[in-house]
Amino acid sequence: MPSSHVASLDDCLLRTAQDGVVTLTLNQPERFNALSEAMLEALQTALDEIAQDDQVRCVVLAANGRAFCAGHDLKQMRAHSEQAYYQALFARCGKVMQTIVHFPIPVIAKVQGIATAAGCQLVASCDLAVADSSARFAVSGINVGLFCSTPAVALSRNVSRKRAMEMLLTGDFINADQAAEWGLINRVAEEGTLDSAVEALTSSICAKSAVAVRTGKAMFARQLAMPLEEAYAFAGDTMACNMLAEDVAEGIDAFIEKRPPVWRHR
Repeated sequence: MPSSHVASLDDCLLRTAQDGVVTLTLNQPERFNALSEAMLEALQTALDEIAQDDQVRCVVLAANGRAFCAGHDLKQMRAHSEQAYYQALFARCGKVMQTIVHFPIPVIAKVQGIATAAGCQLVASCDLAVADSSARFAVSGINVGLFCSTPAVALSRNVSRKRAMEMLLTGDFINADQAAEWGLINRVAEEGTLDSAVEALTSSICAKSAVAVRTGKAMFARQLAMPLEEAYAFAGDTMACNMLAEDVAEGIDAFIEKRPPVWRHR
C-alpha cells in the first residue's frame, strides 16, 4: 500500500491512507455529514474494500466541518412516505454499523462538533473513539417525535441502561467529558490536539502484532453475545490457536531476551 494517497468516493467520502492507517472522512459539511443514502453506500463500499486489504492496520472515521455526523438526512427521509423505504434505509444503516462491529481491524471514531442520532450510533459502533473537548453527543430523535430505536442498539452496548434511557428519552446533549465518563468514548482531546491524540492511538495499535489485533477484535465481538461458560470455552480455544502464531513465539522470546519484538506479520 502506498505510504499515502487521497481518493474521493463520490465526493461525500474521502479516503486517505498512510502507514497502515486508512482515514475515511465524511465530506458533506453543508449537510452536517448526514447519513444520506449516498453516504451510507459510500461507507459500505469503502469498508468492504478495506476489509480485503491485509496491509491496513486501523481505520479512522473522521469528518469535515462543524459536525461529525448529524444522523440520518431528515429532508431525504421526508421526501418518502413508504414504510418499505424506511425499513430498507434503516437496514442499510444497520448493515454499515454491523460491518464496523465485525470489521477485521480496529475502527476509531475521530469526533469533532456534534454527533447526533445515527451519528451518535456511528460513534458507539466503533471500537474506540476520541473526541475534541468541544464535541457533544445526543440521540435526539425524540425531539421530533421519533424514538431513536436503531441508535439505541449501539448506545446500550456502550453506556449503562439508565444513562442510555436518559439520552434516548430526553434527547439532551452530553459533552465530551460526560461521554468519556459514561463509556461512549475513550479519550477527550484538548483543543488543537485531536489529530495527535488519534495518531498516538493508531501508532500504538499499529506497533502490535497484526495477528493478535485481528484475532482479538474478532474474539471480543463474538464472546459478548455468549453465556459466561460458552464465552470462556470460546476464548480458551481462540487463545490456544493464537499461541501457535509465529508472532507469539517472537513476542515471548523478545520479552525474555529484553529486546523489542520483530513481528513477522505487519
